[in-house]
Amino acid sequence: MGITEKENELFEKWAEDRKDLVKDGVIDEKSYEDSDIKIIFVMKEVNDPGGGKWDLRDFIRTGALPQSWDNITRWVKGIRNLDKDLNWEKELATVTPEQRKVILKSICVMNLKKSPGGYTTDNNLLSTVATKDKEYLKKQFALYNPDIVICCGSSTTYIFNSLIDFGKKPDWKMTSRGILFYEFSPNKYLISFAHPEARVQDCLLYYGLINAVKEIRGQT
Repeated sequence: MGITEKENELFEKWAEDRKDLVKDGVIDEKSYEDSDIKIIFVMKEVNDPGGGKWDLRDFIRTGALPQSWDNITRWVKGIRNLDKDLNWEKELATVTPEQRKVILKSICVMNLKKSPGGYTTDNNLLSTVATKDKEYLKKQFALYNPDIVICCGSSTTYIFNSLIDFGKKPDWKMTSRGILFYEFSPNKYLISFAHPEARVQDCLLYYGLINAVKEIRGQT
């Protein structure tokens, strides 16, 4: 049984407890498995007040939307080209729907709260729901064997690390430019970074993350 089948089996059980569950996970199993660097983005919840019962994977496969996903597309492009110094204006500033479709195929996205929320997340509710779903979240994360886990936002980082046990206490380190990370398994890293819609210039978010990944992986 492949990753997608295992995800769907898990979500079927999960939806019995969470009726408005929004599925997420690996966008394209083959692209993810064939990646030199398997990347998971850990996020809070989808923005769909009063909605739910849909599949984030399908949404991303069809090109998603610029909000959040343009920056994540840039980040993935940069991580897949760590040996290059991509030019912002020529290679990164413009992101098309087709680029989102192609580049995001290789990633995994995991929301801590599978029921939808609004534009602004209630972090107390996020923590309560994620804690209630802890065993499901642990089973989901165990499917992926990622090389890099990027937690998008400080509250996401905190909640994820309170729920997912790597078998040892995190040994947090800081890059030379102040990005927090730790090695959760040999040559596998968790990075605490900003949300892709953070109120920071997109170029600063891009180079901040890519420079951190280069340093963490010893490619500076």
